[in-house]
Amino acid sequence: MQYFIGIDTGGTYTDAVLLEEETGKIVRWAKKPTTHHDLSIGVGNALAALFSDEISPEDVAGLAVSTTLATNAIVEKRGARVGLFVFGYVRPFKLPVVANVFLKGGHDIMGKEEQPLDLENLVDTVEGLKNEVDSYAVCGAMSIKNPTHELVAEKAISIIDPKPVFCSHKVSNHPGMRERAATACLHAKLQPLMIDFLSSIRRSMDQVGLHCPVTIICGNGQGVPLEEVADRAAITMASGPAATAGFGATAGEKTALVVDVGGTTTDVCMLKDGRPVINREGCRIDQWQTHVEAIDMYTAAGGGDSHISCSNNGRLKILPSRVQPLATTPDLPDPEKWLGCGRRCSLVLPVKDGFDATDPVLTCLEKHGPSTFAALAEQSGLNGMALEKHIERLHFLQKVQISGFTPTDALHVLGRLTIGDVSTAQKGAEILAAELGLGVEELCRQTLTLTEDVIENIILDYLGRSIWGEHKAAPFLNHRDNELFAVSFRLKVPIIGIGAAAKLFLPAVAERLQTNVVFPEYFETGNAIGAALIGMRSRAANFPTPDNAQSDHP
Repeated sequence: MQYFIGIDTGGTYTDAVLLEEETGKIVRWAKKPTTHHDLSIGVGNALAALFSDEISPEDVAGLAVSTTLATNAIVEKRGARVGLFVFGYVRPFKLPVVANVFLKGGHDIMGKEEQPLDLENLVDTVEGLKNEVDSYAVCGAMSIKNPTHELVAEKAISIIDPKPVFCSHKVSNHPGMRERAATACLHAKLQPLMIDFLSSIRRSMDQVGLHCPVTIICGNGQGVPLEEVADRAAITMASGPAATAGFGATAGEKTALVVDVGGTTTDVCMLKDGRPVINREGCRIDQWQTHVEAIDMYTAAGGGDSHISCSNNGRLKILPSRVQPLATTPDLPDPEKWLGCGRRCSLVLPVKDGFDATDPVLTCLEKHGPSTFAALAEQSGLNGMALEKHIERLHFLQKVQISGFTPTDALHVLGRLTIGDVSTAQKGAEILAAELGLGVEELCRQTLTLTEDVIENIILDYLGRSIWGEHKAAPFLNHRDNELFAVSFRLKVPIIGIGAAAKLFLPAVAERLQTNVVFPEYFETGNAIGAALIGMRSRAANFPTPDNAQSDHP
């Protein structure tokens, strides 16, 4: 008998499932922590847990992989530093780039040149940018009709600075400069992340002796060979949600909202007539509308590992960035020595083998050990935005990790989760509670309420845009609770919960939205199952599950 493996690598856990290829029956599943400093370790641990004396790597016919790493990077504002050049468009727009440069050039709707390309300014700008960026994106007016200016710019940039250059006409054939530029930028921003991830898959397979074809799940619910993904990294932006939808379609609900609550993000998509809805025009990730064909979905920051901090008025707030929970951070110094309600109630920790003697922050960490942002400002000579950007860069390069109080810690304190060190989470909660004048349980309950607020808003944002469109929905949803009135909603469709954190947050969210939530069997590893289903080109509505499937849940 041959088997098929599905893997999903998320911000917190890496899930793996082993299925019988002929029947689709789940034989074994595993959930292991994602190891951000070396993804191959977490993937390798999950793979190794699938095999036994009866089933060896030689019995595996194929491996399918989904991941939320790309979407997580966008909502956390991580990724490669990108320089964007726009030709022939005079109305500036913002994108997640280091530099957004508008130059003369571009073509009209017939493909005729409107203005000559300002090559001289392009060359001068690249000379000034080449030490500040990791890659480039170029977008010319109507390049979908005539890409000449983009191709000339690509060649000119490559001569000056041999870094990747992404042309918008190669990644989108739709009109709309902003969306086409965003699509090219996100390809450029995600490429190094995806290259590292794909290398980690190969390394982890080698560790367990697994040699089989590898399929990467794309945002449109289709699979492509691993070798074809690196130069088209943005096609994986909705990879995790596509796998989510694939698994959600097996729950038996014809029309439903599928919600995947992870450590970093919450993903929402819709099933109609038992099948995922596809957005041919392009998916939206956080605030960026793209031309990447994908499952009709919405992804935004908010999950079990979101950073809980304090606002200027002394109230709790939830930040879009993911941090390592206190309960699951190994070798964490006593929170009493560093945790507080300052602007940065988090700790920067060095990563093994990440030291670089030329880096001021890493040198400080090597000398003094884990440090707060305030301590690093004193020790490194960097401060303010420069320090934050520098640490963000080191975090992207997996040379440091950041630890802080999270909803996961609150769940530990309240006795609803026991995957980490409860005493450390308890101590962190006591410190924050004392500074805010709250009881420990009240602090933790407020933390969970904040997280539920975020998840509810993500769901309503998605549905509101689907019904009213973005420009009408956003103002209304942003002001539905004001000094004069409050608006509540009742969903007419059920919610299908996916992900390990879903059962901890979605029941309360469903109650608020006056609907019910369904948790299919194996919902904790639903994305890995969805990846395997897509990899096997199967969309079965009623997926068989054995009573004796084994678990390697930590």
